Amino acid sequence: MDPLLTLSGLSVSYGGVAALSGLDLAVGRGETLALVGESGSGKSQAALAVMGLLPETARASGSVRFDGTELVGLPRPALDRIRGARIGMVFQEPMSALHPLFTIGHQIALPLRAHRGLSRRQARARALDLLSLVGLRDAGARLTAYPHELSGGERQRVMIAMALACEPDLLIADEPTTALDVTVQAQVLALLADLKTRLGLALLFITHDLRLVRRMAERTAVLRAGRLVEVGPTERLFLQPAAPETRDLLAAEPAGRKAPVPAGAPVVLEGSGITVSYPGRGGLLRRAAPRVAVRGIDLSLRAGQTLGVVGESGSGKSSLGRALLRLEPAATGIVRFEDRDLTRLDRAALRPLRRGFQPVFQDPNGSLSPRLNAGEIVAEGLRVHAPALSARERDARVAEAFAEVRLDPDWRHRFPHAFSGGQRQRIAIARAMILRPKVVVLDEPTSALDRTVQRDIVALLRDLQAAHGLAYLFISHDLAVVRALADTVLVLRDGCEVERGETQAVLERPRAAYTRALVAAAGLDTGPVETP
Repeated sequence: MDPLLTLSGLSVSYGGVAALSGLDLAVGRGETLALVGESGSGKSQAALAVMGLLPETARASGSVRFDGTELVGLPRPALDRIRGARIGMVFQEPMSALHPLFTIGHQIALPLRAHRGLSRRQARARALDLLSLVGLRDAGARLTAYPHELSGGERQRVMIAMALACEPDLLIADEPTTALDVTVQAQVLALLADLKTRLGLALLFITHDLRLVRRMAERTAVLRAGRLVEVGPTERLFLQPAAPETRDLLAAEPAGRKAPVPAGAPVVLEGSGITVSYPGRGGLLRRAAPRVAVRGIDLSLRAGQTLGVVGESGSGKSSLGRALLRLEPAATGIVRFEDRDLTRLDRAALRPLRRGFQPVFQDPNGSLSPRLNAGEIVAEGLRVHAPALSARERDARVAEAFAEVRLDPDWRHRFPHAFSGGQRQRIAIARAMILRPKVVVLDEPTSALDRTVQRDIVALLRDLQAAHGLAYLFISHDLAVVRALADTVLVLRDGCEVERGETQAVLERPRAAYTRALVAAAGLDTGPVETP
């Protein structure tokens, strides 16, 4: 049988720099082919080339044949009759792919009206069926919701519903589970597998996470620096990888353990009864009950200790972190930093203490100003907390911070867009470390990074902690990273503590059914799992 999709000598370049070089690949009807590799390996470039969505600055050559039709150079009207109708695509970041000003129902109805000629009422009815098909709870109410009103997992299900609207023959899923927590990730993967079986889809599954590939794909292709290095049956590739690049990817799981907390290490941060409540959304004549995101959490951190905070999206992890940093106005309870009660201090009194507890946020793209170069970004804290430093002294401190996070100090004059995702996260870490804090709150700092970069960031964080006696509050949904970095783990669900203990004990012998479900969804074996 002829393949449904065939790529022959496909190359993509930008200004003479190759992003994809001579890719030869085929996807059979009803087959799942995984396309894997590190960030920058060319995976997404291949998907965009198939869809005809490459930017104008890109030059594509070679052949992309879909069911016998050549797509490279195909006129736009003819291409539009294929993409969306016979080829659907689930993009990596649904919040960027969904229009913020239109309801979910409107956006799902658009391809139905464009490709199937359905009336407004027919398209709405079909949209409701699709939302039910992808397992979105309360689908009728979701039709009138806007993207920002849905969780990450719900938005991803909406993206899948849109991609399936016209019953395509091929579905391209580009990193569909990036930054989702492990239980939602497992649900999305199960949904894709179920829909593939029920609808007879061919699936091109693009990811950097090899753990997911083994669950999903019959065959796997590995890319490195824009070139295909290996392709074959998934099980064979896992058990007997032929290419060294494949072996590197398989070995990239964050591993090892951090050094134990020094005996007698002082407590540097304490939280008592931390509660975060947000106002409810009521109507004109009624007041809705407040939404409680964090419920009475107590914790303490010693110098050199890492407390991992895990749980599903919406469990209260980030709200707890912001409350401890005194960045959450809706928080109550007591926060003590080195025996100072921070909750009694106003903004002016709190400012000089802030250099002692610093955040590193999840998305460096959003937390690094595009208008400042990397050196200016890292120096921002010094301008506030060390104003007596001269420009030369400040620049020397910045160069030292770059070297400490293993970046070339000469790169400090570049702007954020010139760095990779892992390098931008190192810049964010340098911005926190330059103030020599005692406590660092790390909110999902590795969630959008590929496994090889994650491994390097985990090793960097361990080295910095050992060198400076730092205490970390490490918020993550990635239990493999938590296992490699944390001394103790706090499990949250709906803002409440479910379980707490030493990392090895919690992840290998979890007591709570909810924790066992999280561990099982992450692929860490703990025996039978009860429904939480």
